[in-house]
Order: sequence, then C-alpha cells, then structure tokens
Amino acid sequence: MALPEQVREAKASRAGTGRARSFPARLRRIEPRQYVVYVAFLLILVFFAVTLRDDGFLSQTNLLNIVRQTTPVTVMAVAVVFVLSAGEIDLSLGSVVALSALVTADVMQRHGAVLGVGAGLGIGLGIGAVNGLFVTRLRLPSFLVTLATMGLVAGLAQSITNLESVAVDNDAFVKIFGSGDVGPIPGLVFWALGAVVVGHFVFRHMRFGAHVVATGDNAAAARVTGIRVNRVKFAVLVLSGASAALAGILYTGRLQGANYTLGSSDLLAVIAAVVIGGTRLFGGAGSVIGALVGSLIMGMLTNGLILWGLSTQEQLIAQGILLLLAISLTLREPKSQ
Repeated sequence: MALPEQVREAKASRAGTGRARSFPARLRRIEPRQYVVYVAFLLILVFFAVTLRDDGFLSQTNLLNIVRQTTPVTVMAVAVVFVLSAGEIDLSLGSVVALSALVTADVMQRHGAVLGVGAGLGIGLGIGAVNGLFVTRLRLPSFLVTLATMGLVAGLAQSITNLESVAVDNDAFVKIFGSGDVGPIPGLVFWALGAVVVGHFVFRHMRFGAHVVATGDNAAAARVTGIRVNRVKFAVLVLSGASAALAGILYTGRLQGANYTLGSSDLLAVIAAVVIGGTRLFGGAGSVIGALVGSLIMGMLTNGLILWGLSTQEQLIAQGILLLLAISLTLREPKSQ
C-alpha cells in the first residue's frame, strides 16, 4: 500500500500537470480579434504622437479637444451596441441629431432651457418609438424602416427653420451641455463617461443586456425561453433615438447653436466605432468599452489627419482604408479546422 505521504505527492504531481496543461489550453482559447481595437488604438496614438510631436498632438488642449469632439459619437455608440447586438440597425441617427438639436434650440429661445431639453429628448424618444412600432408590429426590417425615417426626419429638420441656423444664448445650458468645465476636465467628458458606465453595467450585469444578446443571437430560441423579443427590439430602438437626441443637445451646447447639417456624418462614425469595438454587425455579441475605444480611434484619426494638413478628400481616403482594415480583422470569420 502507498504511504499517505506518497499519495499526497502523487495527487500534487497530477494537479501540477493539470495546471501546466490548462495554461496552453487557455492561451488557445483567447480570441485575438477581441483585442484588435485596443492594438489599433495604441498604434494610431503612437504614430500620431511621433509624426505630429511638433504640432502639439499630445498636448493637453488637443487631447481634450478630441474628447469633446467625440462625446456625441460615444453617446450614440453606446446605444448602437444594444441595437446591433439585438440584430437590428438604426440609420436615422444623424437625422434625429439635427432635428432634436433644432427643436431644442428653437423651444429654448421661447420657453427656456428645461422645456427645450425636454422637447429635444421627446423628439428622439418619439422617432425611436415609431421605428420600434414599425419593426415589431408590422414586422418590417429595421434597415428599411430607419432608412425611410432618416429621409423623413432630415426633411423635417430642413423645413422647420427654412435651412437657417438657430443660435443659443442660454449660459446655464451651454455650461451643462457644452463648453462648461469641472476644474481642468471638460463637462462633456462626464456625459461620455456616464453613458459608457451605465451602458456597460446594463449590458454586462443586468437581465436586459442578456436578453438583448440572446435576441440578436437567436430570436426564435429567445422566445422559447420566455424573452419578449419584440419588447427588447422596441426598447433598443427607443434607446437609440434617445441617444441621438442627447447627442444633438450636446452639439447644441458645444456649438451654441443648431443647424440642419448637425450629425450628417455621424452615422458612419458611430457604426464604425461600434463594429471596430467588437460588436457583431448581425447581433449576438457586443462591447460598450470597445465602442468607447472605437469612437476615440475615429476622433484621433480625424484630429491627426487635420493636424497633418490633409485635405477633406485625403482624410476620407485614409479613414476608408483604416475602416476597411479594422473591420476586416474584426469581422473575418476564422478558418474552419
């Protein structure tokens, strides 16, 4: 018979072997594509820091400007993580930004900041609810529904002010939603961080987030388990509309005015930030933190190319190349074994 000491040594030897074998197994289970966005962020940051070191790219002022400029995109990107993860898409974001901004500025001039902000958010919630009802009640594809509302809302934004800009002179509103600072930190940073923290917590740690992922992964299976799929889809589209409205209000505060062109280029930036950040375009997986990093990548790229002196056309070419590379690395299916 084996002595007790020998038995313990044998068990310890087997445990050590198991741990040694499990480490390579854990390494093999790591999915490199999950970290593409972080590697891309570091590479772009280092590249511009070296090439633009004499142009102040890493100066505090410039870095804070990047954060200010990307805050509306970050806010919308958090909501779009939920939308794409649920297997839907919202193409009306940019139009909602413009209409909400114009309504906020117009109502504020006559009735004050509180009603102005309420009216702007109401526009976003209302358009999101309309999109959600068409998708869930009439069972129409969200791509077509939001494509239609994109054109409709854009037309309304251009008509309500006859293509004219609306100025804002409410100092309290501007400080809260735009150019105000808390010490050395821009107030817009807190809007972006607030959206990311709340979005990440809901997506990762609450039942609603799990229902969103399950709906996007397999809607039929989600229904069988008792998830109200239509309610989830309706909720994420309303959330998307509300985020676009908030982005429009933040634009109004930062620019101290609104016009119908606000948000016109945000749709591509938002979807690119979300997809680059690791959210599956066809549902079932998402990352709020990845979307934040993706939006910062877009902001750094735009800022760096401007400091580099590139024309608008050259900036579009460079952005297209980066997006193609990043999305290819993120979405390319692995080879079958």
